[in-house]
Amino acid sequence: MVWFRTPRTHGVCLFMVAALVSHILRTQYRSFSKLAARSMSNVTYLGQEQAQNIDIELFDEYKFSIDQLMELAGLPVAKAVEKSYPNRGEILVVCGPGNNGGDGLVAARHLALFNYKPTVVYPKQPNKHPFPSLLHQVKAMGVSVSPSLPSNLSTYTCIVDAVFGFSFRGANNIRAPFDTIIPALVNTTVPIASVDVPSGWEVEEGSTNGIQPDVLISLTAPKLCAKQFRGRHHWLGGRFVPPALAQKYSLNLPEYPGADQVVLI
Repeated sequence: MVWFRTPRTHGVCLFMVAALVSHILRTQYRSFSKLAARSMSNVTYLGQEQAQNIDIELFDEYKFSIDQLMELAGLPVAKAVEKSYPNRGEILVVCGPGNNGGDGLVAARHLALFNYKPTVVYPKQPNKHPFPSLLHQVKAMGVSVSPSLPSNLSTYTCIVDAVFGFSFRGANNIRAPFDTIIPALVNTTVPIASVDVPSGWEVEEGSTNGIQPDVLISLTAPKLCAKQFRGRHHWLGGRFVPPALAQKYSLNLPEYPGADQVVLI
């Protein structure tokens, strides 16, 4: 076996080994990609009633508190934004009066911790638990909170749409001040990341003339309207779902990579 000692044949040998390893890795990657694609294609898309029932079970059967669930939802929203818009810039987080708005407040706090520069728009601020605490926390992080949408949106890297969630009904009956905010988000050229359901979309039917987000971040499991999403990235953040609950509703959730809080679907 003297041949491998010569510099030239030694280089050839190393090249062959490297090529073999590369081939094995490519084969394994293709196999994993096909498996992942099959898994993600089987993810269950929830109707409005199913989504509401799962929330009720998380509260009643599994004893999650509302602020705990908002924390578990807001963190993956922030992570999805970080993965989709890695350049640390200014982020506008538009929050509605319900639970989706609470998720947005939590996301804004985490984005500040991730060294973004978030600004929160929060036109209607409920006095019931846990919204005052979430608002206090985001302000304590030095995040600016305004009741109205800025006139110039072009300075923002991304707008996080956390206005309406899966409880929304009546796209044609949006009340003030959101009756002007939603059209502004429809018409802006700034990329939008919508939380769970693009605001103004019907939860099951979607919308062809409403907000068309660049990024959609589904929570727990995607809703039926997500089948109409045509943007760049569709993330799922639902790693907090108990396995027994996922099995009961046949959610067929994909595997999350490593310790990630979100996965592309």
